[in-house]
Amino acid sequence: MKNKLFILATGLFILSLFAFCNTQRPASTGEKRNVQLVCIAYYNLENLFDTIQNQENGSDIEFTPGGSFKWNTHKYNEKLRRMSFAISQIGLDQSPVGAVIVGVSEVENRAVLEDLVRQPAIADRQYGIVHFDSPDRRGIDNALLYNPRFFTVSNAVAHPTLMPGQTRPTTRDQLLVSGYLMGEKVHFIVVHWPSRWGGATASTPRRVAAAEVSQAIIDSIIAIEPNAKIMLMGDFNDDPADVSISVTLNAKRNAADVEPGGLFNPFWAIHDRGIGTLRFQNRWNLFDQIMVSYGLLNAPRNEWRYWRAEVFNAPFLKHQEGRDRGAPLRTHSRGVWLNGFSDHFPSLIYLVREVD
Repeated sequence: MKNKLFILATGLFILSLFAFCNTQRPASTGEKRNVQLVCIAYYNLENLFDTIQNQENGSDIEFTPGGSFKWNTHKYNEKLRRMSFAISQIGLDQSPVGAVIVGVSEVENRAVLEDLVRQPAIADRQYGIVHFDSPDRRGIDNALLYNPRFFTVSNAVAHPTLMPGQTRPTTRDQLLVSGYLMGEKVHFIVVHWPSRWGGATASTPRRVAAAEVSQAIIDSIIAIEPNAKIMLMGDFNDDPADVSISVTLNAKRNAADVEPGGLFNPFWAIHDRGIGTLRFQNRWNLFDQIMVSYGLLNAPRNEWRYWRAEVFNAPFLKHQEGRDRGAPLRTHSRGVWLNGFSDHFPSLIYLVREVD
């Protein structure tokens, strides 16, 4: 039986979805066409650390049994269980196999990722892992999880990000993973740009520098593949309208404004509707975004193309009462272990293509 996902759709309204079966939708001419759909997601896992003090600078000491979080095996296992369940639910309303690709951030090392993908909630997906240790001073990295039934890796590179005035990088590398999504060439860039430590305005140059690295990666791909299908995903620590994204990356709010080599940011319109992925001082930010290249907007109908974007903010991921009601239910808050998920909601996009 072929590994194909099909949706029954009219225009852009999905009526029904089935896995591994041929389902047809009526076209305006009366003919019926099969359509495949895949879910691509990004999730900041908020401090997925093991319980062992690994970092030479001691930056992970709080995530040890003797540290401030009293981080022990039980809490670590609960974190794995919670995060794997959240990942298992992403995209299920449209695809019974869930997210085929999940970019992740704030992971300590490959070992925690291996523990994560072995969790019962997602073990049957047999997620593969692309991960490199980065020079981040906190000891956190970016990575890509992929379902090998649908995606094959052909190349992976970690690009260092040098901040203004630095001679060596001290923040997360930007991860480029290229490969074949059910036979079609695509590229994923997973980032976690510098935080707003010191204030949003004062820290802007650091994120602009990170955006320049992201743009250089994109330019290098476009130089070889002018119509490359690229997805830039991550925690940008900036909203869609901020200068690092809207000016340095020149990511557009409207798909019609994107020119060859450019980016479309579907999360701009989502943020304009007051939807975010994290809440700080009772204000919603949408730092977790997935941007798509011109090649994903203008591909032929029989190739992967962008369909729609969402913030995955299911009720189980939220505080249900109190002053934090509606905000992400994180692992710790105000020094208390909440046994939650993350301080960020995941973001996702869907790609579709017609098949014979």
